[in-house]
Amino acid sequence: MRLLLVGPPGAGKGTQAQFLAAHYSIPHISTGDIFRANLKAGTDLGNQAKAFMDRGELVPDSVTNEMVKDRLTHDDAAKGFLLDGYPRNVVQAEVLRTFLAERDTPLQAALELSIANDEIIKRLSSRRTCRACGASAAASAAKCSSCNETDLYQREDDKEEVITRRLEVYQEQTSPLIAFYRGEGLLLTIPAVGSVAEITERAITELSRLS
Repeated sequence: MRLLLVGPPGAGKGTQAQFLAAHYSIPHISTGDIFRANLKAGTDLGNQAKAFMDRGELVPDSVTNEMVKDRLTHDDAAKGFLLDGYPRNVVQAEVLRTFLAERDTPLQAALELSIANDEIIKRLSSRRTCRACGASAAASAAKCSSCNETDLYQREDDKEEVITRRLEVYQEQTSPLIAFYRGEGLLLTIPAVGSVAEITERAITELSRLS
């Protein structure tokens, strides 16, 4: 299975990626993990990315594309992969399409997790983060369920005004991917509401219809 997840912040892409990757026995490949691995290993690509980051600049598509392409050549991705956080725009999507076509391993599906903006705002603004271990918790929680610490706080990017801006940025920059993959005949859309298990089952059912 070769697929990617697309959807707004707060749709649960990271959570679903873990379950789907386990279900299909394929690696969950996130751009965050790729960046951290290259920075830690001090690769040429990692050093290029670090130079931009140290200047407070966004890492350009050219560097991100090369990192992802390199990761997709690893042995564990030979039988499939799940991309999470890439591509972020149509230019990256076109680069990915060309790269996979050259390897005769085309993408099989772009799974969209669809959820209304008001539900995202409600979901994220009610989230708290454990200062000790970084795990998420409900606003009503008295302590972290992972480490039992009681120092829970609201991250800046979980505040309503910040979430609203993040959704605007998503709409401007990333949502055109949905139109792109619809045009490619690869888009599958499922509602990202309900329990984690319900959403996972919904995704697996939709993906099982692929020929």
